[in-house]
Amino acid sequence: MTVEIRPYEARDWDDICRIHDAARVDELRGAGLLEAYLDLAATYENEGLFDDEVWVAEHDGRVAGFIAGSVSDEGGEITWIYVDPGLYRRGIGRALVAHFVSLSGGPVELEVLDGNAARDFYEALGFVLEGTTTGKLAGNEAFTATGHTLVWRPAAASA
Repeated sequence: MTVEIRPYEARDWDDICRIHDAARVDELRGAGLLEAYLDLAATYENEGLFDDEVWVAEHDGRVAGFIAGSVSDEGGEITWIYVDPGLYRRGIGRALVAHFVSLSGGPVELEVLDGNAARDFYEALGFVLEGTTTGKLAGNEAFTATGHTLVWRPAAASA
């Protein structure tokens, strides 16, 4: 299976909406917050989806996932990552994270909701728990949520 990562283009909008809207249900269900669901069209501006860089993953010629965040020589922060639920466990999320990490020059941080099964995925990739906070749910501030901050650090250079 080949996964190709490329920059987001405006023609990808319908695909990333479809992917987000389906995968967000899984994310919120795991956190016990399904009633907080809002679709991407209702939240992308307030949550700043396009404030940073956005990349999409293509599998068999169709958009299968996307990732967004800020990246620099000092590190980065993944702010969005979603994979089409029909394509879970096929290497798409792994390819998206690997792409993002390859662009960062240092630690990469992300936040995952408590109860989200993706936490195991991130920890399997080398992310470690740095902290836990409870506050307003990003995208639907009428709800309170607990999130875990996970950080991936590059291996120390060998001498």
